Amino acid sequence: MAYFSRSRCREWALQFLYQREFAGQRREDELNGFWSHFQKEAKPPDYLTALVTGVASHQPELDALIARYSEHWRLERMGAVDRNLLRLAIYELLYQPEIPPKVVINEAVELAKKYGTEASGAFVNGLLDRIRIGLGREI
Repeated sequence: MAYFSRSRCREWALQFLYQREFAGQRREDELNGFWSHFQKEAKPPDYLTALVTGVASHQPELDALIARYSEHWRLERMGAVDRNLLRLAIYELLYQPEIPPKVVINEAVELAKKYGTEASGAFVNGLLDRIRIGLGREI
């Protein structure tokens, strides 16, 4: 099986989560169908699977943190890219302690700049930093 970086897995996870939101709550097992569009490998990388299943299983908790720390923004008013990227990054901050918060936030900001609006990078950076501080995580 080929090796894929965590960065690439994050990007695919964002794409899957975004697609899942618009197609209705898709099952995590549909990740295999999504994956087959990108690679000939039989199954998606473990880290991609961990991200998708982790976000899905903790989504109410992740959404509550977003709502708690966002100022003047309701979750449903946020862009779908930003909302799913925040879920993904917060999942990593909470459940992937071996990854430094600085790395999680920087990767999320880069994906926000690539897939979001002109303001997405700053929005995602600010909100994730507030959440990081609220969680007591050092950069």
